[in-house]
Amino acid sequence: MMEKLKRDKDGLTEEEFLKSYSPGDYPRPSVAVDMVIFTVMDQEEANYRKLPAKELKVLLIRRGGHPYLGCWALPGGFVRPTETTKQAAQRELREETGVKQEYLEQLYTFSEPGRDPRTWVMSCSHLALIDSSQVKLQAGDDADQAAWFHVVCRLADKKGETEQWELILSHEEILLRCVLEKREGDSFTDCRIPDQGGLAFDHGRILAYGLERLKGKLWYTDLALHFMPESFTLTQLKQVYEVVLDKELPAAAFRRKAAPMVRATEQYTEKEGHRPSRLYERKEKEQKEEMRQK
Repeated sequence: MMEKLKRDKDGLTEEEFLKSYSPGDYPRPSVAVDMVIFTVMDQEEANYRKLPAKELKVLLIRRGGHPYLGCWALPGGFVRPTETTKQAAQRELREETGVKQEYLEQLYTFSEPGRDPRTWVMSCSHLALIDSSQVKLQAGDDADQAAWFHVVCRLADKKGETEQWELILSHEEILLRCVLEKREGDSFTDCRIPDQGGLAFDHGRILAYGLERLKGKLWYTDLALHFMPESFTLTQLKQVYEVVLDKELPAAAFRRKAAPMVRATEQYTEKEGHRPSRLYERKEKEQKEEMRQK
């Protein structure tokens, strides 16, 4: 027995309704992905006997066209009709850095009206963490330069419940200083931007939230390992935690934190001007090797 076709209040079947449906009857936004791509790099150190300090850096591109011509922005682009937002984010990561498989997660959808002067654009932002030694920078179609910027976001002033934060980004002679305002306890997703400081669109807000998310998840996850090469010392891993969290960590507490995530190898550092240190690797790699052997 054939199932009776369902009809709506106008007496239409679903097939009839879809034939008459006009998408143009409703305003539709464009959808973009904006990428907050973090890495950790060594500072230049003149004394070869001294362990190089590390810096947290974020990838920015200088816009080569309107709007915000000449300003710095997060890498990204519009989602294609054949893509999901995740696929678009993976494509942008690959096109800008040459990296295909690294840590990638969706951050937040920024949809404030007027955030893009061209048209109604919603941004599905993503956070990516990469090992800088694997990166080959390449500016996209609408950019004329790509560079790693040292990034710091710190509380600058507080009046009552209102906090003013400074997002400071530096690369060689370039210094960007974005001012953000929010209520105490609120996330950066809802902050105001009194001064963009050379950043395009609302990318100061997106970047500050990406850093907020990274700091929030770092201690109770293994995210820091995505910044590391295949083998590393515990001191180097501790440096990564400290530079991201912007504070020093007690050595004993850090070793307890790191123990479940890493395993010691039989290798040691060589030719680094100081006493050799044991190298470690992530336990995740060890588990994958065991699975392949079974």
